[in-house]
Amino acid sequence: MTIENLQRETRVFPPAPAFAAAANVDAAEEARLRSLSPDEFWAEQSRRLDWTTDWHTVSSWTPPSPDRDVIPAAEWFRGGELNVAVNCVDRHVAAGRGDKVALHFEGEPGDRRSLTYAQLQAEVSRAANALTDLGIGPGDTVVVYLPVLLETVIATLAIARIGAVHSLVFGGFSSEALRFRLADTRARAVVTSDGQFRRGAAVAVKANVDAAVEGLDHVETVLVVRRTGERTPDIPWTAGRDVWWHETVDVASPVHEPESFPSEHPLFVIYTSGTTGRPKGLLHTSGGYLTHASWSHWAAFDAKDDDVYWCTADLAWVTAHTYVIYGPLSNGATQVLYEGTPNSPHAARHFEVLERYGVTVYYTAPTLIRTFMTWFPEGVPDRYDLSAIRLLGTVGEAINPEAWVWFHRRIGGSRAPIVDTWWQSETGAAVVAPLPGSTPLKPGSATRPLPGFDVRIVDDEGAEAGRGQGGYLVLAAPWPGMARTVWKDPERYRTSYWDRFASRGFYFAGDGAAYDEDGYIWLLGRVDDVVNVSGHRLSTIEIESALVAHRGVGEAAVVGVSDPTTGSAVCAFVVPSAPAEHGLGDELRRHVAARIGPIAKPRDVHVVPDLPKTRSGKILRRLLVDLSEGRPAGDTTSLQDESVLPAIETIVRSG
Repeated sequence: MTIENLQRETRVFPPAPAFAAAANVDAAEEARLRSLSPDEFWAEQSRRLDWTTDWHTVSSWTPPSPDRDVIPAAEWFRGGELNVAVNCVDRHVAAGRGDKVALHFEGEPGDRRSLTYAQLQAEVSRAANALTDLGIGPGDTVVVYLPVLLETVIATLAIARIGAVHSLVFGGFSSEALRFRLADTRARAVVTSDGQFRRGAAVAVKANVDAAVEGLDHVETVLVVRRTGERTPDIPWTAGRDVWWHETVDVASPVHEPESFPSEHPLFVIYTSGTTGRPKGLLHTSGGYLTHASWSHWAAFDAKDDDVYWCTADLAWVTAHTYVIYGPLSNGATQVLYEGTPNSPHAARHFEVLERYGVTVYYTAPTLIRTFMTWFPEGVPDRYDLSAIRLLGTVGEAINPEAWVWFHRRIGGSRAPIVDTWWQSETGAAVVAPLPGSTPLKPGSATRPLPGFDVRIVDDEGAEAGRGQGGYLVLAAPWPGMARTVWKDPERYRTSYWDRFASRGFYFAGDGAAYDEDGYIWLLGRVDDVVNVSGHRLSTIEIESALVAHRGVGEAAVVGVSDPTTGSAVCAFVVPSAPAEHGLGDELRRHVAARIGPIAKPRDVHVVPDLPKTRSGKILRRLLVDLSEGRPAGDTTSLQDESVLPAIETIVRSG
């Protein structure tokens, strides 16, 4: 298979000398790290953690079998024991850094609270004691159904501290989505809230939980955080099952003696979004995952002791598992947590938060960046001081080159490098990303694999693609942060990720990608999102990037739709950067033809007010395909704003 890579990006941004001189990983250190074998590399990085019992074997690997009778199995740091929560909290207090702020919390209504590492240790210990008193022990599963709150982080760390398994569920998911996850994990408890603040309104959610747990006898406890209080009265209550956080956790002892667990002890189950088919519960374990998360945060985000770091992901997404909870806290970082949406109560709320806390590292989604481009085409208003920012990051999907440049100039002041990260729930942490002190950056490319990884772009037979060619993105060797299995369904783990290249032992990421002439990796989108037009396999991301490069476009989503002549046709949905001028669709078709080639010219261009997105910032392109082809929209439970779809449907139907 070849995915045609039609665009070329010639702009290069080398590391600034001053940044490189102070970087955690400079060019010489990167060269040393890349000279190590994967086992040597990861053995070295594991020493970043505190092990109560040292490991004796770096890794072992049972590869997939071509005849499909072997399920791949990886183990990392066999023989080692540790406590993940201790590595994220207690060891910093023991090292004399207990007075350092761990978390600044900013609620959507404007309430604020900060916790030092010593205070976080006490809160996590209280929660661990309370959970133990409620009968939760090692190996039990607890589902956390909360918004972005301090209690969400505290509960998650407490579950890890006692050796239980956590599964975080986005607080905007329906009761049906929550029920599936509770039933699939056979959770013994769920941690939730009375209500949540969403776009300025207090919304009761406890009734959703009650509906989700009805008839699930294995759910013995519903632990409820009081968040909205009198603004959501008449909260339903089941005596003997429901308990208040403030009456249980807040009164527990702030001292807890932690137990250590084997490196391969289960840490969490995270579910794929469920946008197609039955969600997969991916199981991550302890020592290998934390090693990968901790090192990649320290190296890729150049973590410094005086940084104020903000990753904007909802805590239920894997981005926040790795780059809010486990990676940064294991490195003793000071972080910002923001509960609300970017435009509550006004569109510049993020800039307000960035300024208030003096954020130095800002990690967010390309979708939000493109949204900012439409809200603030002239850049950040002068009244906000973002001069503290020294590094930017992007996650969730490939960033369009023009959005990259806008982010660099308008948010980063043309001084902050951008760490464009490629990874997945399945990989656990970043796999392809620049090391900002040594890697020249190209707008739109995640650059090269991090040290310790064997990442390749291959054809149908598994042979590596040449420079300038596209193919499948694979990992050719195991790595410590990888998901170990699909919860209760190891066969699905094999068929989903390993069968395609079983003879080579490759993990197939499901993404198309291409090398450029310098060996940089360019993501071309999910293989399923590639559009086959008259035999030409075109990347939707490239077409979207061409559209966003037009002055009249702030955001774009491209999908392939059925066409009686060409088999598939390119259909584009664009959000204008200003009130759309008459004839914008025709102008954009000509623009794409000139920028990429006539074969990529969209058949349809729909100018829409917004795009269907998840809270994590991903565009749900499959819903756009459904609307374009006249089908009812599929599963919408992960949508951030369900009002977007009817508006788009009206536009599509009107032609």
